[in-house]
Amino acid sequence: NGPSKKAKVSEQVGLTDITITYHRPNVNGREGKIWGQLIAEGFTNMGLSPNLSPWRAGANENTIFECNNDLKIEGKLLPKGKYALFIAYSPNESTVIFSKKYDAWGSFFYDEKDDALRVKVKPYALDKSVEWLKYEFSEQTQNSAVISLEWEKLAIPFKLEVDYLQQQFDAIKGELKNPRGFNYQSISAAAQWCLNNHYQLEQGLAWANLATDSVNGFGGHHSFSSLSTKAQLLEKLARPEEAISVMKLALPFGEMLELHQYARQLLGQKKIKEAFDVFQRNYLKYPDEFTTLVGMARGLAAIGDKKKALAFAQKALPKAPDDPNKLAIKSMIEQLKMGKDIN
Repeated sequence: NGPSKKAKVSEQVGLTDITITYHRPNVNGREGKIWGQLIAEGFTNMGLSPNLSPWRAGANENTIFECNNDLKIEGKLLPKGKYALFIAYSPNESTVIFSKKYDAWGSFFYDEKDDALRVKVKPYALDKSVEWLKYEFSEQTQNSAVISLEWEKLAIPFKLEVDYLQQQFDAIKGELKNPRGFNYQSISAAAQWCLNNHYQLEQGLAWANLATDSVNGFGGHHSFSSLSTKAQLLEKLARPEEAISVMKLALPFGEMLELHQYARQLLGQKKIKEAFDVFQRNYLKYPDEFTTLVGMARGLAAIGDKKKALAFAQKALPKAPDDPNKLAIKSMIEQLKMGKDIN
């Protein structure tokens, strides 16, 4: 392999594993003679083939780019697989090439017909010189990253993107074909994932139905969590009457904190009467608990009865479980005394 160091860099973007294997030549005193001289512009005749060839984007063997899921490079689809990575350098606009012929030595026998993808990118100058060529992942998000080849005082970047939600969805579907698919908790969790991500809502509802409705002796488990997930999916699918019906079925299964959080959610949606009814139901089920007393204070304040709301807040104060809650209730009491809204 000569003096160039062999290297490998790997990252996971979304649920996609990406690996670049390459050899790292060094500048070795050739500052100012790398780009446009050692690395010629565009495609060149390397003498062993009639075809014009790009640079191997490293040294020695092909630089190899691997991905275990489909992804997009600069907005264009690259199917999962293993590729030789080549670059046709130009100072204004370089061409990054992914070739299906990845097991060659360099790009001496490069053939355009083996290209899986070509994209145009813009190189940029670096503040500091990079002695040994390297590949860097940067600007990473859940579903994207920028990979840059950096050498001497130049970087050649390309952006990759993955369909993170689709990958997660496919993984969940796969899991539910295994033993996890035979318990309502996993199926309900899959429905909740669709709800949380506003993704594949119809399939989410199908999973919610499977978790909560009895089919040939399977499923049919009723809990506040599973039923409320189903109701929220129906709401998002513009089936409000069905959603209301399912929530009525869910309420008797609600634990204190579940009901309190649901009522707070209704307040956030400006469904004042519905929120008060849930706060009151929770209080009657769990009387004189700190949480339900606070809930009644919020519910009464929301419907405009601040006098009664103040009485419930004052009852809640000595039951506060810790100092942060005491401070919050004291603030609530002061606001109610001044006739202010606490929601």
